[in-house]
Amino acid sequence: MRDSKPTDVIAAIATPPGRGGVGIVRVSGHDLLSLAATLTGRPAESFQPRRAVIADFRAADGQLLDQGLLLFFSAPHSFTGEDVLELHGHGGPVVMHALLARCVELGARLAEPGEFSRRAFENDKIDLAQAEGIADLIEAASAQAARAALRSLSGEFSHAVRALTDGLIELRSLIEATLDFPDEEIDPLADTDIVPRLARLRADLAALRTRAREGSVLRAGLTVVLAGLPNVGKSSLLNRLAGEERAIVTDIAGTTRDAVRETIQVEGIPLHVIDTAGLRDTEDTVEKIGIERTWREIERADVILQIVDARSGVTPADQAVAARLPAGIERVVVENKSDLAQRAQCRRVEQGVVHLVLSARHGEGVPLLHDELLRIAGWRGHGEDALLARARHLEALDEAEQRLAAAAGRLASLELAAEELRVAQEALSRITGEFTADDLLGTIFGRFCIGK
Repeated sequence: MRDSKPTDVIAAIATPPGRGGVGIVRVSGHDLLSLAATLTGRPAESFQPRRAVIADFRAADGQLLDQGLLLFFSAPHSFTGEDVLELHGHGGPVVMHALLARCVELGARLAEPGEFSRRAFENDKIDLAQAEGIADLIEAASAQAARAALRSLSGEFSHAVRALTDGLIELRSLIEATLDFPDEEIDPLADTDIVPRLARLRADLAALRTRAREGSVLRAGLTVVLAGLPNVGKSSLLNRLAGEERAIVTDIAGTTRDAVRETIQVEGIPLHVIDTAGLRDTEDTVEKIGIERTWREIERADVILQIVDARSGVTPADQAVAARLPAGIERVVVENKSDLAQRAQCRRVEQGVVHLVLSARHGEGVPLLHDELLRIAGWRGHGEDALLARARHLEALDEAEQRLAAAAGRLASLELAAEELRVAQEALSRITGEFTADDLLGTIFGRFCIGK
């Protein structure tokens, strides 16, 4: 078990805010049977682990608060590894808050965001990657993302990381044993399997990085900003991508004054598409504000779709807009209105920039845009094998890969190679939480919802 484990009792409403048929108040701590007995007026021995009991939940003066089910999970056989009570009552906000307040009267305190999951982590019920899988499963934006989160929650990601870590430990042990007997007449590289072992580890790590990167795309998706001159069809393209009339479309330039956001899914990948005000010089105060907001959205984009009119192609005004776009953000030029220009849908590359010819009005060429966005996201279509990963996971995997590459280049000096392997092992261990600072734990669990 990890150090600094709390001993106080915590409670929270575990179901979403609002009205529902059933609501749940969750309590975790030690020796909760006495709390259950006081809350219900029933003897403590009447509550058996993992057996639902119909009970009256009563206030301090005996007044009935609600009637529902009480479930008791005894430590360590519970989600948190502590005693856990679940009070299943009627799902009205007033009832739920009355039950929560009564638990606080009986010695509990209000749980902080993610505190139940943090206790599960601190009590060795789950590791850090599994804990993050819980939050990712709750927040999953697609069925594929949910399945990937379940794989992390079930320990598949952690198992793969630990297999790599075990391989690193074995390889380090082999190198250390070789260093401990320098007088033996052997060539450590020719007469041991250090080189093939390291090669296998690098290949396994590369495969895991691929799965994690695809999972990262499933989790976060891409922010796609539609930018360009007025009246080139940005709003029409948003409506086509969304499959409904989300933005107002007229022939009047400057119709869009503020950003319109829509999240769509392409092969399970969430794409956060933002339609923006047309970029031009204007004296209209409201339109100026919209254009300023457009530039702010552009700065935060993962992908910029610069929309131009296929009838005129890329004009000097379009070139002026392109010159102002921030460097380092992927840009795709979408030549819209191909139906009016009587041009066939196509994809071509000019000076390193992808151009797509399509018709937002009729949908011709839009599949090309879908494919291009998936390419930019790095999606290989292996979603059923993806592991939902966060930025910190990818950073740790990247660092481990760099260290293994450095170790492969330093095998002539086994002491230096062994040190690179040690640092790689520490990087991987940060994923599961074996080496993790407390301030990072606070950040991670502080983003969970209350009651989880």
